[in-house]
Amino acid sequence: MLPSSRTQLGLFFILLCPANIIGLWWAVGSPLVMDPNSICRKTKRLAGKQAELCQLEPEIVQEVAKGTKLGVRECQYQFRFRRWNCTSHSKYFGKILQQDIRETAFVYAITAAGVSHAITQACSMGELLQCGCELTRSRAPPSPTVGPGMEGTAWEWGGCGDDVQFGYEKSQQFMDAKSKKGKNDIRALIDLHNNEAGRLAVRSYMRTECKCHGLSGSCTLRTCWRKMPHFREVGDRLLERFNGAFKVMGGNDGKTLIPVGDNIKPPDKQDLIYSADSPDFCSANRKTGSLGTRGRVCNSTAMDTSGCDLLCCGRGHRDETVVLEENCLCRFHWCCVVQCRKCSVRQELSLCV
Repeated sequence: MLPSSRTQLGLFFILLCPANIIGLWWAVGSPLVMDPNSICRKTKRLAGKQAELCQLEPEIVQEVAKGTKLGVRECQYQFRFRRWNCTSHSKYFGKILQQDIRETAFVYAITAAGVSHAITQACSMGELLQCGCELTRSRAPPSPTVGPGMEGTAWEWGGCGDDVQFGYEKSQQFMDAKSKKGKNDIRALIDLHNNEAGRLAVRSYMRTECKCHGLSGSCTLRTCWRKMPHFREVGDRLLERFNGAFKVMGGNDGKTLIPVGDNIKPPDKQDLIYSADSPDFCSANRKTGSLGTRGRVCNSTAMDTSGCDLLCCGRGHRDETVVLEENCLCRFHWCCVVQCRKCSVRQELSLCV
């Protein structure tokens, strides 16, 4: 593991290395996941901005933990039909993070986005004393939507807009911390770039929501505020960036990244980047962090990544019938209980061999 990236990689696998922290949150279900005091106590080597947050703003660390879990869940949703399905198995996941591949780029981005999103949402909900609703006094008035009956409608900012800048800055403060020793190494530059891409997937796609005010349903005044995109939208957007990720190499000065290949435009701030090719993830290999796809459920009729041909790596699949129990014949009884029976349902599954 490169020294410069220990702090960031440590955010994902403290279970493998006592000096690191986010593996605590990757281990979903751990009682430490929601305990910022335990997180900070387990990371004695933290310094700088991270240590400052642990000491002065433990409630922010609490939201960092929530944001990381949010990123984990979204990663597992987005990769549920892929050969690497964002496994939470700490030993295998740690190996993924030690490689500079596209999957690692996505993990960094979705985690930084999750932290930014969670902190911003906590501000809007009034759960943090350091922040609240977005300040709109200096913001230009919203542009009216062109439409019938909207002529002459007055507009103003109001409501509780999401203070995404506060969440962005706190995510940057915690997730971008790195040692001075390796601040110019290529791996650190790639990690920082992907962190920023994740945060921009939240900040750059704020939407405007409005509410009409007036007598008898009229819209004589319209109050508007800014809201973050739903996190599923963030995950979808970052998956698109994952599919079009740029392979890069370090420049001679050790401070720049150059796209690999001829006539390739430089990646912009919202693109994901990586420097090493991914393994095929077809067979179990602890060295590369691959659990393999044997036994995975696949779709025998699909032609995409969930299809048996791709997911099973050409090994074929077998069909299996399983019996599941589910609620059925549900009835509402006054007041206020819903009672259901249990019914057995047979389901045909296709499993990779």
